[in-house]
Amino acid sequence: MKAETRAIDVNILYTDGCKATPPTIELVRAIAAEMGIHARVKTVLVESLEQAIQLGFLGSPTVQVNGLDIDPSARTSSSCGFT
Repeated sequence: MKAETRAIDVNILYTDGCKATPPTIELVRAIAAEMGIHARVKTVLVESLEQAIQLGFLGSPTVQVNGLDIDPSARTSSSCGFT
């Protein structure tokens, strides 16, 4: 019997020119593959303060799994990382 493949949605929020974004994308994909998880990775360019607030963007890059920031303390933060 084939094991069930788990799937998650991963949003990587970033600002233009963020040098940490490409390695973050690769790390997310590598970890998901290692864990046998199908990750639907979506990159989201944050271009305005309004968008940053709406998306819960705390800094570039921000990684959210199934709509939740990977940092539990960030989930209740009202800060915004867009300047």
